Amino acid sequence: MPMTSTEASESSVRAPLVLGPGEGRDYPMGRIRALFKADGDESAGRYSISEWWLEPHTQGPGAHQHAEDDVFYVLEGVMSFLVGERWVHAAAGSFVLAPGGVLHDFENRGEVRAGVLNFSVPGGFEPAMPAIAGWFAENPPGHC
Repeated sequence: MPMTSTEASESSVRAPLVLGPGEGRDYPMGRIRALFKADGDESAGRYSISEWWLEPHTQGPGAHQHAEDDVFYVLEGVMSFLVGERWVHAAAGSFVLAPGGVLHDFENRGEVRAGVLNFSVPGGFEPAMPAIAGWFAENPPGHC
């Protein structure tokens, strides 16, 4: 049975959020930058939304897998993605889904900065970012 408007407004405790270009919680990691738009309280743990920007010829986080789905939408440049056992090159406007449990990675093999909008579902990814940023400070991303 659908909720009434009163029930919906009573269950909605999150405030609207509007961020301008470049706004959010910033995690600079040398040649990589992550900018978190919504996670945790903003999404009630349902999803995490962030921008990831890589300078030209920059390796990404390395091949990894986790339970969450990772959804990527290329904002600018061309990003190379490992999805499963295959690398694909995705230009601006491309969509890539790495379902939970699938090995994946991303890097910028191009001549210009590249960026993606990343949705991680469910959310709760951002608490790991201080440790990730610290790791990249000690292990700067390589060139590709």
